[in-house]
Amino acid sequence: MRINLPTWLTLFRVLLLPVMVLVFYSHDAFNAIPLRFANIAAVAVFALASLTDWLDGWIARRWHMESAFGAFLDPVADKLMMAVALFLLVQSHPTWLLAVTSAVIVGREITVSALREWMAFVGERGRVKVQWIGKFKTVMQIVAILILLWERDKDATVLRAWKVGEGLLVFAAVLTIWSGLAYMRAAWPVLKSGRMPGDEGAPQA
Repeated sequence: MRINLPTWLTLFRVLLLPVMVLVFYSHDAFNAIPLRFANIAAVAVFALASLTDWLDGWIARRWHMESAFGAFLDPVADKLMMAVALFLLVQSHPTWLLAVTSAVIVGREITVSALREWMAFVGERGRVKVQWIGKFKTVMQIVAILILLWERDKDATVLRAWKVGEGLLVFAAVLTIWSGLAYMRAAWPVLKSGRMPGDEGAPQA
């Protein structure tokens, strides 16, 4: 299997995840490193990972470089990127609001991934293709996480920028639920029918 440029960018995004974790905790591991520098470094790594998320898709579409491995790896890398960043933030600021919001976002991603896998299994994946609201909620999540990574060393009760990021993440969670329900509604006729692989109209497993 030959790995093309978009897939290399996706692999690079996955490799950036442990780098983000390391720089996030660099102040705790090395007291000589200022916490503000650790925050800026974490923001830079997450921003770079987010940029590759856009760039690999654009290159694949622009020069017709789609591949089966890339199509599999890209959503996995996206979900890992979001989940790792949210876990870091919850560990840094273990508030109920941040924990619940992060749980909603991660839980939705797991549910929709399972739904898409099942729909592909019965030959109906086209019903749950990516919608505009899914792309919009991803942008909101990225912006919110960038703000929260930047300000995570401050008191969340008094810092306005942290509150802005927290509010955007809550908004992203609402969009997450909305988009998840939209996918579920699109898939419901198939789920309700009880169709299984091997039934008439579905591919053999």
